[in-house]
Amino acid sequence: MIRESDSSPGQSDPALPDSVGRTAVVLFNLGGPDGPDSVRPFLFNLFNDPAIIGAPAPVRWMLARWISHRRAPIARKIYAHLGGGSPLVVNTQAQARALEQALAPHFTARGGALRIFICMRYWHPMSDAVARAVKTYRPDRIVLLPLYPQFSTTTTGSSLKDWRRAAAGAGLDAATTTLCCYPIEDGFVREIAERMAPALERAMRTGRPRVLFSAHGLPEKIVAAGDPYQWQVERTAAAVVARLEHRDLDWTICYQSRVGPLEWIGPATDTEITRAGRDRVPVVVVPIAFVSEHSETLVELDIEYARLARETGVPAYERVPTVDAGAAFIAGLARLVTQAVASDRAVCSHRGTRFCPAHWTRCVNPA
Repeated sequence: MIRESDSSPGQSDPALPDSVGRTAVVLFNLGGPDGPDSVRPFLFNLFNDPAIIGAPAPVRWMLARWISHRRAPIARKIYAHLGGGSPLVVNTQAQARALEQALAPHFTARGGALRIFICMRYWHPMSDAVARAVKTYRPDRIVLLPLYPQFSTTTTGSSLKDWRRAAAGAGLDAATTTLCCYPIEDGFVREIAERMAPALERAMRTGRPRVLFSAHGLPEKIVAAGDPYQWQVERTAAAVVARLEHRDLDWTICYQSRVGPLEWIGPATDTEITRAGRDRVPVVVVPIAFVSEHSETLVELDIEYARLARETGVPAYERVPTVDAGAAFIAGLARLVTQAVASDRAVCSHRGTRFCPAHWTRCVNPA
């Protein structure tokens, strides 16, 4: 059973101003290689990001070159399952179209205009090209909307920092509002819960299922430095469980996609799958921090972890789809954009104010 929302999409949306002008919305995501030849440069861009490797620039450059050379053959094998490249850009474009269709009539009704751009951090289209395109559009206002529901310095923070650099270089000086995070936004939470329901029903045929809310991992030292990502992931999972209203639901949060020798936050998703095999309980895996299908879901979860589940004796393995361009999720993003246009705040969460407790000192990426 899924608890109904207190309001249907649109009922509680903030009102747009009478005059909205021209608005540009920029959706940020990680990006991915578009073919085998771009795998290595994509990885180089990733590991050359100071938000990922905090070494001095010359050292980071050498490390990025070495790691990308070493990991490229492995990554190409992963992307071979997906036709040689990542589907993330195509999926993000679909989300952009759905969001524009949801919002554009409301803007044109007020004599304004709306255009949505996508911006990828580590492969095309990247910040410099997108900033120039936004400049050409001549917006009166820009809304920056990362497709990372939970804030981290390694994702949203990195994307916003690079955007500020590119926007300055393009001479882009329109009023800008940033939605830094939305871990418990109603549409996002509702979409996950709705997509979980059929998977739970199927898993229950073989026993009481264990729900694994799986998020991308993060080195422990980044969290210890004040990054709120793990805390926000925990808020998302708790909100989804509350929406489901399943009594005595067996659930836990775990983390996937570990890279390198550092200590990472846990428990690891593969460890939890192995534990479920020992306990002989069915598993429902829920991507809790990914909003689009890509290699971490289509390969790591659907192929590698599904195989692990079979090998370790898990009675049933169900993987819940990401929210993608689901109606509730897109309605939630539309509310965020409307809120941003109606607000005079430069940076805000889904609540319009700071969401994280004060001890998460890196909640908003500094200018």
